[in-house]
Amino acid sequence: MSLFRCCRSLGILLQLQAVGRRPSLIGRCVRSVSTEAGGSYRCYGLSHRQLLRLQGRDTGPFLQGLITNDVEDVVSGRREAIYCHLLNLQGRTLFDVILYRLHKSQNEEPSILLECDATLLDAIQKHFKVYKIRRKVEISPCPELSLWTVLSLEPSAKAGSALEVNAKKVVVCTRDPRTDAMGWRLVLSKVDDPLAVVPGSHLGDIQDYHRYRYQIGIAEGVKDLPSGEAIPLESNLVYMNGISFTKGCYIGQELTARTHYTGVIRKRLMPIQLDNPLPPGSVPEKAQIVTESGKSAGRLRNYTGDVGLAMVRLAFANEPLHLRTKGDAHVSLKASAPDWWPTDENK
Repeated sequence: MSLFRCCRSLGILLQLQAVGRRPSLIGRCVRSVSTEAGGSYRCYGLSHRQLLRLQGRDTGPFLQGLITNDVEDVVSGRREAIYCHLLNLQGRTLFDVILYRLHKSQNEEPSILLECDATLLDAIQKHFKVYKIRRKVEISPCPELSLWTVLSLEPSAKAGSALEVNAKKVVVCTRDPRTDAMGWRLVLSKVDDPLAVVPGSHLGDIQDYHRYRYQIGIAEGVKDLPSGEAIPLESNLVYMNGISFTKGCYIGQELTARTHYTGVIRKRLMPIQLDNPLPPGSVPEKAQIVTESGKSAGRLRNYTGDVGLAMVRLAFANEPLHLRTKGDAHVSLKASAPDWWPTDENK
């Protein structure tokens, strides 16, 4: 185990890195700053995600032993937000979360917001209570806050942009730590209107948000990452900047590290395009995906209309594939490697 120990004024411009840059193979996004003005944006209310606040002197060490990423990046201020998973003892994903830094300096008591699947809010609090013991950490829900994602409507903004916000009303505003293609994450008081906070923005339909993230291959929540079943590296945790292989030990580390260092990953969660839109409930849970010759090529995770996510065997990823629906009917589909994956994986 020694290998592993081991955002003042109104209208401020937050210089944030470009959308759509590819991370390096070790999962670090390219950092970029542009002087371009804001543009048009769509704001999506993420009611399917909820927030917890963790505060106290032991917040850092407490989280460090539970999450896949290095919490010190957020505690110290090196990063405003990090993505990570919490695993069980067998190295399977229990929760996918995003951590946001609230304290302004290292002289302040650490205060972190944790974003998680809304249906798992009680479960993650119980999970924390098991490991908290006597640590000085206060854990509390944040019903007074709302979570939003902001996506640019202008293709030109994907090559470089800055987001203009009313800083007096912002709790958190940061690039989505998973990939720049997911725009910005925004935390506001529930009494504040995001359209007043982000000039030139419009409200978006949450179904369009889910469709977009499926198209680019971003998993989010328990339906995409079944609790106790999903394997973090197969779920592209490295590509989404969600894991550190140099921090200390954490629950579920051994299997994850062993899989990484052996380099044997035979399946990956990939975006899929269906030939025809499917109505909700028309496909069995974990429906089988097969090749033209009938070989098993993977399983469906979730979908909306004609796009979705599936766990696909890499050996068959470039072949014509079919989804077995109810009545053993077949629907043609195509799996693809997202643009934000490392270049060699797109081959």
